Amino acid sequence: MIDELTKNIGNDRFAEHVGIKLVEVSDGYAVARMDIFPFHLNGVGVVHGGASFTLADYAFAAASNTQSSMTLGINASMSYFKAPKGKYLTAIAKRMSDHTKITGYCVNIYDESDDLVATFSGLGYAKRKPQNEIP
Repeated sequence: MIDELTKNIGNDRFAEHVGIKLVEVSDGYAVARMDIFPFHLNGVGVVHGGASFTLADYAFAAASNTQSSMTLGINASMSYFKAPKGKYLTAIAKRMSDHTKITGYCVNIYDESDDLVATFSGLGYAKRKPQNEIP
């Protein structure tokens, strides 16, 4: 499943466009990194909240799709604590709850100094495999 996940996540054109890389992935866990470029900055010169959210969402997608069912995000929220400093951001996603259909994840975003800059909370819905798919 991890090989298939890595291929699917690798096909994420938007993540590629904004410079997000998958660093590590295992069951219910993922680490993603994004180098900060001028196009990631908002009007006052700090990392745009949408850039941080995209990084967190990508890590959430990777972590939540490590099981046999395809998982789609159904809810997400993000809290921002401070403006990040440095040249990159790292997102660490961890599964917090896992039920038959609904899974919960927490994604912490750290800057280059390993300071916590934001937290993302996401819920995923695990879809069943198609009936004609062989396990």
